[in-house]
Amino acid sequence: MATIMLRENDKGQVLFYLAKRDMEEIILSLEFDTDEKWGGNVKLTNGDIWNIKPGVKKLPDEIVATIVSRGDH
Repeated sequence: MATIMLRENDKGQVLFYLAKRDMEEIILSLEFDTDEKWGGNVKLTNGDIWNIKPGVKKLPDEIVATIVSRGDH
């Protein structure tokens, strides 16, 4: 598990930032993408898949996420 910062950039994309690795990626896809149920398995631009406990969409936010699989980058 890791603490992740989530925020939107000026293009409306959600940025996923992991301070421990100084990694900032864009979320490409989400398992759940409504304001009431947002999260689940999310795919990042580097190919990683992380799991965010689904909940109400609130950005910016600091959440706890778990790695599901590493990308090939």
